[in-house]
Amino acid sequence: MHIATCVWQEKAAAMVGPGGDVSAGKKKKGEWTATPGRRASALAGGALNCLVSFVVFSFLDVLDVVLCLVYKLIDYAVEAEWKACYCTAATSATSAAPPRIGLVTSPAVTGPPKVVRLSASSTKLQLEDVSDTLFVRPSLLADATKKGAGTAAPALTVVSPAIAELIRGKMDRPPRQAPCWSDCDCKVCHSWSTRSSTSSHLYVHVQAPPPAITGGEVVEDVVFIHGFISSSVFWTETVFPAFSAAARGKYRMFAVDLLGFGRSPKPAESLYTMREHVEMIERSVLQRYRLGSFHVVAHSLGSVLALALAVKYPDAVKSLTLLAPPYFPVPESEAGSATQYVMRRVAPRRVWPPIAFGASMACWYEHVSRTICLTICRHHRVWDRLFRIFTRNRVRTYLIEAFMCHTHNAAWHTLHNIICGSAGRMGAYLDVVSDQLSCKVAVFHGRDDELLPVECTLAVGARVPRARVTVYDRKDHITIIVGQERLFAAELEAIWRSAAAD
Repeated sequence: MHIATCVWQEKAAAMVGPGGDVSAGKKKKGEWTATPGRRASALAGGALNCLVSFVVFSFLDVLDVVLCLVYKLIDYAVEAEWKACYCTAATSATSAAPPRIGLVTSPAVTGPPKVVRLSASSTKLQLEDVSDTLFVRPSLLADATKKGAGTAAPALTVVSPAIAELIRGKMDRPPRQAPCWSDCDCKVCHSWSTRSSTSSHLYVHVQAPPPAITGGEVVEDVVFIHGFISSSVFWTETVFPAFSAAARGKYRMFAVDLLGFGRSPKPAESLYTMREHVEMIERSVLQRYRLGSFHVVAHSLGSVLALALAVKYPDAVKSLTLLAPPYFPVPESEAGSATQYVMRRVAPRRVWPPIAFGASMACWYEHVSRTICLTICRHHRVWDRLFRIFTRNRVRTYLIEAFMCHTHNAAWHTLHNIICGSAGRMGAYLDVVSDQLSCKVAVFHGRDDELLPVECTLAVGARVPRARVTVYDRKDHITIIVGQERLFAAELEAIWRSAAAD
């Protein structure tokens, strides 16, 4: 693994004077020193965080149950439909009740693909497609009790009939064009439903050089994949305008809105699995625009999809650039419950830092997170107008479209089926990239990222030794790009030139 020097900080230091390097083990001017008093304050703060978190998330456990009933009543009153949810807990494999549905084996078990048989006559659904974190989310008190008793995670789980019927119902449900009452129906969010030609393809922003500029020169293709609760504007409003004239004349750039986000289709019947996301990218970009070879740039959750594409098209990928990839190596002791381990790492049920609090509400509470989507996403146009009135910051207004144009159904299933559900596959993906692919691999992370720790990127670098790993000081999950667009665009251009030279 090559740990690259922090390019951005070097350039910033050149303007303000010496310093700013990221050499390990060297104390820099103004570096925080862990005195006994500060250590005591940190311990006290951690204890307070744990105490407040226990109270808050215990309340949210109860609130989610109440909201479950409230939404069932409102859904039936507004749409004349009694909608099922994932609140029915999966029964344990050690339960006394005989299993009425097929067993779901642990990801640690080797052999042929694991399946869930929904009924004797139904088709088989691969376990890798649906994460058990959708329906196995113990309350904070139950989780603490189990840990205190030292109960090991079960190697087998029996899917309850209610969960199996819920999944089957989603798969068999006829396509629905009208949005749910709690989802936004604006032109941006729901335009896909008015044109049948776009309902089977993702929205793709294409920035291609005019024929007069290329002069017959071969144009290279680049696919940009955004992260969770984001959209293509995360790229088109940041790095796209920052590329040099030479890059705009040489590269054809594709920024997709993932299934369920931005201007792309948001089917209510979709489970938003890895298979669905990858197939939609294939159909909407690779096949539609006939990409024979391409570079891939992906942020956060998009890094998982980028790795899946690279593994599926090993000879087509020229370079692979990952920003803040959500890779959590699963310890052997947690191998039987890898998805649960990753869910606890991504969403630790802590009120501080705020981004961890938000991730925990989005991941653990199906109905609380629906309320958040109802408040924010359903009314994103109102928030946009308010931001435009009270601020004149263009970055904030475009990020509203990036972060608020999705449905709860899409966000909920994508979070669980991609971030958590890929826990048992990420290592295998990275091994394929390391051993079977020859493309350039670059990984970037912000040291101040409070959502995905920098250890995620260091673990990727350890798994793919030839990867060029760059860790930026004073950058987080968003500012790794936003605010540094021109410098990051130049970094991407250098990666693509280097890949072409090999």
